[in-house]
Amino acid sequence: MLSLASDPKRVRNLSREEASHAFTAILNGSESSALVASFFVTLRWKGVTTEELMGMAMAARAQSRIPCAGMNGLVTVSPSQDGHETTPPLEVAAGLVAAAAGARILIISDRSVPPRRGLTAANVLEGLGLSMTWDPGEAEDWVAKAGFATVSVAGLCPPMLALRKVRGDMVIRTPLSTLEKLIAPAGAAVLIGAQSGPVLGTAVEVLKGLGHRRGVALQGMDGGVVPSIVKRTRGIEIDGDHLLSVTVEPADFGLDCTSNPELPLFGPHEDGQGASDNPVLCEAASDMTKSVLAGDIGPARNATLLSAALMLKASGRCLTIAEGVDAATSALDSGAALERVERLRSLLS
Repeated sequence: MLSLASDPKRVRNLSREEASHAFTAILNGSESSALVASFFVTLRWKGVTTEELMGMAMAARAQSRIPCAGMNGLVTVSPSQDGHETTPPLEVAAGLVAAAAGARILIISDRSVPPRRGLTAANVLEGLGLSMTWDPGEAEDWVAKAGFATVSVAGLCPPMLALRKVRGDMVIRTPLSTLEKLIAPAGAAVLIGAQSGPVLGTAVEVLKGLGHRRGVALQGMDGGVVPSIVKRTRGIEIDGDHLLSVTVEPADFGLDCTSNPELPLFGPHEDGQGASDNPVLCEAASDMTKSVLAGDIGPARNATLLSAALMLKASGRCLTIAEGVDAATSALDSGAALERVERLRSLLS
């Protein structure tokens, strides 16, 4: 790690083993904050490789307590851990709908992650009278009993919490933003959000290399797992040994709108703060999810249905996105998704 981080003019790609060794040292707290920051900035500058991401993901999983191993029908949903600023985190609404349609949903999220400190599932759940858990065992229990849970990535891999300060100091996003999405139950189906650019293909190659046989990597709104309802959204599907191109065209399902769901606009946040520190934005995101679950018509509902359809397709319960949209619509309109909220509340009491 020292050779990569200390001399940018002589950078080279790391092998899987070297990347795993380097990230293990970082997780163990063996390296200084300055060296850790230089390491990740250099990876961003040169471009992280599939082998490097795979090695670091293996190191992170080795130090994680990951729930729901071997659970049938499980879909692990990994949106942007540092959250959203202008678009609502509708993965909670989508996950509840997909669970009501028969899938088992485990959202891996967090709260106030730098540098963005955006809105995440954790903020939405609080507004619903629910919560994200830090306990992997509790998450597994909720999925088994209610078909849905949200767990903190730092709860799965506690050493990740110690990296928050250096992430905030770096200001820019680094490969850590992709790496933390790769902490998932071995072999589970996955729905992962990806930013625009080559990270989409890289993330899918890593997931496939880690043994995942089903899943979708999606360049959703703001790099999340919710497709746009204004234009097509690109993705890549893992189907056994094959990687298939995915295009989500909202007009194909009668779900296109003139604008995507948006949060209220505010001025720049104070230094060291983000959307998750704004109680008005937190309430607005929760209210939008409540509106969707109550059956209100609009952009948020349409986006939720598309995301839920992708979860159902990833789980194998639906063969096509169209089938997923139909199943999601039935689960939402029947009130079954809202019933999931009540079931989860009973587990908290």
